[in-house]
Amino acid sequence: MLFERGDRVEITNNEEGMSGSYFTANIIACLSDQDYIIQYKTLLKEDKSGPLREVVSADHIRPVPNEIVVSKYTVLDTVDAYDNEGWWVGKIIKDMGSKYLVHFENNEKVAYPADKLRVHQEWVNGAWTYSKK
Repeated sequence: MLFERGDRVEITNNEEGMSGSYFTANIIACLSDQDYIIQYKTLLKEDKSGPLREVVSADHIRPVPNEIVVSKYTVLDTVDAYDNEGWWVGKIIKDMGSKYLVHFENNEKVAYPADKLRVHQEWVNGAWTYSKK
């Protein structure tokens, strides 16, 4: 998929400690069919002087997923939880009433209110796919 300047996207990072995370950004410039300059919405430069910009390859970029309205999550739903300035993939392991306990790939477990969760979706062959379980 080709992205254009101004497109709102999500960036995934496979570095240790970042696997399963997505951060919102905008396309600033296209360097080639495979490389883009992006500017993060929530991540800052090390000196905190402004939004972080970096060159990212197209295989780490996806469109922002469509919102899926959910009235209630259930145990074993795969979700994205908003934390540490980005979305992190996890699985609901307990409904705690006003919060859901989410288990992450790194074995961390954190409770989140529903407004900090979204249905996890994958961008596959140019289309969004998701599974409730």
